[in-house]
Amino acid sequence: MKKVYLIGSLRNPQLPVIGNHIRDLGFDVFDDWWAGGYEADDWWQKYEQTKGRSYAEALGDRYAKHIFEFDLHHLNTSDLGVLVLPAGKSGHIEMGYLIGRGIPCYVLFEGEPERFDVMYRFASKVFLHLDDLLTELKGVFHAE
Repeated sequence: MKKVYLIGSLRNPQLPVIGNHIRDLGFDVFDDWWAGGYEADDWWQKYEQTKGRSYAEALGDRYAKHIFEFDLHHLNTSDLGVLVLPAGKSGHIEMGYLIGRGIPCYVLFEGEPERFDVMYRFASKVFLHLDDLLTELKGVFHAE
């Protein structure tokens, strides 16, 4: 079974819904990172600041290392990436990591973007509608 790393924002409630649509095609979808909740990063920041730590120090702590290694394992074992926009810095870094490893990546916009950006050409393909992405996944990446 092919594994899709679903990339996006903790604040996007549509992420698990999109993940389910991709699962329905027979793919193994990694979107477990979303389970931490939309405020996970905010609470981590508050916790580290309460301990008197800077961002640089917090990145070296056990929690950050654990979460990073968890995500990295799944990035390294995925066959395909899908970046669901809007997404922040982490999502774009994850997509860049996958592309750098030669893993195909798709980008799903929420319709026509307000501003065009040529750098999304790094992606294998860009989609403006979920149905078009799902059709592509059915046709190109047959789930085993």
